[in-house]
Amino acid sequence: MKILITGANGFVGRNLCVSLPEHELLQYDIDTDPSLLDGYCKDAEFVFHLAGINRPNDPKEFIEGNVDFTSKLLETLKKHNNTCPITVSSSKQAELDNPYGKSKLAGEELLRAYSEETGARVTIYRLPNLFGKWCKPNYNSAVATFCYNIARDLPITISDPRNELTLVYIDDLIDEFKCALDGNPTEPISYKATLGQIVELLESFKDSRSTLTVPVLSDLFAKKLHATYLSYLPEDKFSYPLKMNVDERGSFTEILRTEHHGQVSVNITKPGITKGNHWHHTKNEKFLVVGGEGVIRFRRIDNSEVIVYNVSGEKLEVVDIPPGYTHNIENTGKTDLITFMWCNESFNPDKPDTIFVEV
Repeated sequence: MKILITGANGFVGRNLCVSLPEHELLQYDIDTDPSLLDGYCKDAEFVFHLAGINRPNDPKEFIEGNVDFTSKLLETLKKHNNTCPITVSSSKQAELDNPYGKSKLAGEELLRAYSEETGARVTIYRLPNLFGKWCKPNYNSAVATFCYNIARDLPITISDPRNELTLVYIDDLIDEFKCALDGNPTEPISYKATLGQIVELLESFKDSRSTLTVPVLSDLFAKKLHATYLSYLPEDKFSYPLKMNVDERGSFTEILRTEHHGQVSVNITKPGITKGNHWHHTKNEKFLVVGGEGVIRFRRIDNSEVIVYNVSGEKLEVVDIPPGYTHNIENTGKTDLITFMWCNESFNPDKPDTIFVEV
C-alpha cells in the first residue's frame, strides 16, 4: 500500500515510518520539496496526517502549520478525486482556549467538513502527552526533557510535582495507528502519573547502575518509561562498571538484583580451586557454567552420600541448588571456570542464610 505520511521526520512520524516496512511510504515534511505533494496526494492509498506546529516563534505560525497546510493537503486530494482514508494526530489542546488549541480545532473542523463532502473516512486522535524514543528534549515534552537531563546529570525544573499528566506511549500509539490502517480504530492505552512520580522513577532508573536494582517491570508504565529513559542515554555512556570481588581464587560479581525475583551474579573460579562448601535453609540457586570445566558436588547435611554433577561450557545446562544440601563447585579444567548464578533472593548481610559445612 502507498501511504502518505506528513510530518514524517517528527517524533510520531519517525516511529511510524520504521514500523511500516511492508508498505511504500510517501514521506513529506517541512524540508520536503513542496512540488512532491501533488504526486503523493494522487498516488496515496492512505494518509497519516501528522504534520503540525506546536511551538512556533510567532503565534501566527499555528494557523499556517495546523490549518493552512491541512487545507492545502485536502484540496490536493480533492483535485485528484482521492478519497482514501485519513488518520490525523490532533491534540487534547483542541479542547482549550489558547492559540495552539484553536488551531488544532480549526484543523479538525476542516477534516470533518472534508469527510462529509467527499465521504472519505477520517479518524481524528486527540492525543495527550506522548513519550517514548526519539522525542525531542527541552522542547515541548516534559518526559523527554527529564530523561535527557537526568541521564546527563543536568538540572531539571518541576513546576508542581503534584501536577498529573495523561500520557500515551509511542509504541502503543503506533499499534493504534496500525489498527486505523486496517479500518479498526479504537483508542490508544493511556496512563496517568504526576510529575513527581515520573521524576522519582527516572531517578531510580539512573541509580540502578549503582544499586543494580531492576525496575518493577510488571508495572507497564514503569516498563515503558524505563525503555524511554534508556533511549536518552549518551552514546558514550551505554556501559557501566560492576564491583568485582577479587581474590586469589577468582572473582564474584553481582550483575543485577530485583525486589521480588532475586539476583544474578557471575562467578569466576581459577583452575584447581574449589568454592562454596555451604548450605541454605530456604535460599536456593541455579548455576549455569558457560566456560571451562568443573564439578558441582552435593551432600544432604544429614547424609554422608556425595552427589556429583560434571559441568562444562561445552554443554549448557542449569544445575539447581536445593536447600538443605551443602555444595561446592571445583574447577577441574585448565582455564577459568565461568558460572552464572541466580539466587531466589538478593543477598541480605543481616540474614545471609548461609551455613559453612564441607561437602
